[in-house]
Amino acid sequence: MLLEGIETLLVLAEEGTMSRTGSRLYISQSAVSKRIAKLEATLGTKLIIPAGRLIKLTPDAHALIKNVGPSFNEIRGLIFEHQNLDDQSIITLDCSETLVAGYLANALGTYFQKDKYISITTHHTPVIVENVQSGKASIGFCAGHLPAQYSFIAEHLMDEPFKLVFKQPLTALPKAIVVNDLKNPSNISQAAVLQKLGITPLMEMDSYTASAQLALAGMAPALVPQSIVKTLSIDDKYCFEFAELAELTRPIHLIYRQNSYKLPRVKHLVETIVDAVPKAV
Repeated sequence: MLLEGIETLLVLAEEGTMSRTGSRLYISQSAVSKRIAKLEATLGTKLIIPAGRLIKLTPDAHALIKNVGPSFNEIRGLIFEHQNLDDQSIITLDCSETLVAGYLANALGTYFQKDKYISITTHHTPVIVENVQSGKASIGFCAGHLPAQYSFIAEHLMDEPFKLVFKQPLTALPKAIVVNDLKNPSNISQAAVLQKLGITPLMEMDSYTASAQLALAGMAPALVPQSIVKTLSIDDKYCFEFAELAELTRPIHLIYRQNSYKLPRVKHLVETIVDAVPKAV
């Protein structure tokens, strides 16, 4: 019951409301409230304070999450590793949206005809890493730099190049471009390269597709990964490469827990993804 209460508190901290927490945990709003109340009674401290429709965490709740959250996710991941996956157990594949669209659509469409018990979710890399470490996802397919320390297998598949996309011809490096969120840990290395080149991030988007569409509309050049160029079928005449930007690549990794790979269905899906990703683009 203690683990159940901690899990509920962790989700509540992310979602902010009892109703969204209940939806994510597949329980009622009243069940969420009861779990939190039991956790408060067990710990002898107040953890939440109503704030209109939202829930505000107390300092004790923040301290508990900081101290227990990482260990809880690791415990949950270890429990996941010891579960048996039968032929109808759901295997969750957590992916970068750009990667699943750019490289996996055809392969997974074919794969799904043989194994319909897979679920695909899309997140940014930090969330994918967290989900694999905690066992929420069986496999992660992510772009960008991984954290310095992690407790899973990380298979480096390729370094994906970027291109500058723009409606008008580019004969020299632009002074300002549209980029994706440079505060995202997986993208943060791009900031140093752009600063060194004297290029200003004009806007930081949350979607490479949006960045590309703005560039194609003539707003400003955008830094776009090859997977998005492929997905949107952007014509070569709108794509530009400069030697100075050659180091702006993003590593593509397939991540999974070591014991999960021993399961035949997980291993088969991993191998399918590896085969679908080009070794060079």
